[in-house]
Amino acid sequence: MTGVFDAQAVLFDLDGVLTDTAAVHRRAWSALFTEFLPRVAPDAAPYTDADYFALVDGKARAAGVRSVLGSRGVTVPDGTSQDPPDAQTVYGLGNRKNIRFTEIIGSDGVEVFDGSLRLLDALAAAGIPMAVVSSSRNAVLVLGTAGLLDRFAVIVDGVVAQDEHLAGKPAPDMFLTAAHVLGVDPVRTVVIEDAVSGVEAGRRGGFRVIGVDRGIGAAALWAAGADVVVSDLADLLEDRIERRRPATSGNI
Repeated sequence: MTGVFDAQAVLFDLDGVLTDTAAVHRRAWSALFTEFLPRVAPDAAPYTDADYFALVDGKARAAGVRSVLGSRGVTVPDGTSQDPPDAQTVYGLGNRKNIRFTEIIGSDGVEVFDGSLRLLDALAAAGIPMAVVSSSRNAVLVLGTAGLLDRFAVIVDGVVAQDEHLAGKPAPDMFLTAAHVLGVDPVRTVVIEDAVSGVEAGRRGGFRVIGVDRGIGAAALWAAGADVVVSDLADLLEDRIERRRPATSGNI
């Protein structure tokens, strides 16, 4: 077995790790910027999924908006989290994206990765505490829709981060907060992430980090500091040595 089963606890990212909602986020971000960027920067490069992975994935919503706009030389006022979705502000644009995201969730539901569900079952049977640490402000909605809400002792999401003034990923604050609430040592705790910013956050916090390659590429996750990279969490139910980093890089 890999080190996930001798951990004091396992901290999961949500979108793209447990649920296939990363694809929904990509659709919602694409809808936002495909409509907005040509109006404010008609000569800028069109928004693509590559922008999602490079500029948005794993970050808080407002940070994602700033990253994409900044990459095109566009600046707008921050505004506040209460801005309406038609406001031309960072928070207004973020709220516009969120409306599209919740519309898709409402109509299509939430798909849980089968391998992730199998790992959750195995960890629960082993008595290992689990938490969700997600930049999303929709984590509770997604977990509830997916039928996973009661599986986690702790949820540290974008709402908690704002209320407790926690820095978002790639800062380690959200993971460290979850570990503190669970009463576990980061060095003996595993973080599972599919985003470069999340892997960096886990590494900075001193956690053991497992990267899940859902399309960004194993090399990017290893470069960000992952100890192990898998393509599906069911791989962690077996001893997949070939998916680990070289021993000199620090395996789990």
